Amino acid sequence: MESRQTANCVIFPPFHLNQNYPLERSSVHIWPAIDLRYGKPVRLQQGDYGRATVFGDCPATMAKRWVDAGAKRLHLVDLDSAKGDDPAPNSVAVKSILAAVNVPCQLGGGVRDDESIQRLLGLGLARLVVGSAALKRPEWFAAMCDANPGKLAAGIDARNSMVATDGWLEISQTRATDLSKRLCELTSNIAAIIYTDIAKDGMMQGPNFEGLAEMAAATDIPLVASGGVTTISDVRKLVAMNMPACIIGRSLYDGAMQLEEVIAIAGD
Repeated sequence: MESRQTANCVIFPPFHLNQNYPLERSSVHIWPAIDLRYGKPVRLQQGDYGRATVFGDCPATMAKRWVDAGAKRLHLVDLDSAKGDDPAPNSVAVKSILAAVNVPCQLGGGVRDDESIQRLLGLGLARLVVGSAALKRPEWFAAMCDANPGKLAAGIDARNSMVATDGWLEISQTRATDLSKRLCELTSNIAAIIYTDIAKDGMMQGPNFEGLAEMAAATDIPLVASGGVTTISDVRKLVAMNMPACIIGRSLYDGAMQLEEVIAIAGD
């Protein structure tokens, strides 16, 4: 496949879902998700804070459940900080998770300034996901990536391909692929791009594979699929697409998939 170099980016030709996938088997890193609201594990539907389902009272117990099932890493989301609410309950929850498990944990939600980055990394989190601030202040985000290489991922959440911000409450006029290319031009130290199609998130209807293909073709930054991964067939397709990683939430909580089987299929 021919490619062209642009700054730090490698721009590949468009990736179509009907092309022949590579025959070699790749592995997909699986990140079970624990979204936190008022200190409890929840799942939202399409990012709607009014459509939250609570899954128990103890985030640490949930974290241990996924690790006991074979998870090698966890994805945490501070929904309160993302929305601008009191961060205290979720701060306690995050610390309890880190104390309970011995696997890398990444955290997204409300990571918007130098202080929060240093404070959260100081807790022992392996990686942070920066969302709204990466869109609104891309130069600042790039500088933070350079200061913390491999520790910051860009969280690009989109509705109809347009970037959403502020806990998914606002829709920008920036295309997700354009933002990823811009960030790639500014720094080579982004750990990953975590791409979420809001319309698919929590709906148990499968991912937006077309959107994922577009994002994967936009830059050479490792892409993490998030939102709507519901069935073993979805996981197999991500493997076939050579997707580096995916975040899985509601389908694990609802029992639509068993984490042990997901990990086996993903080769993780």
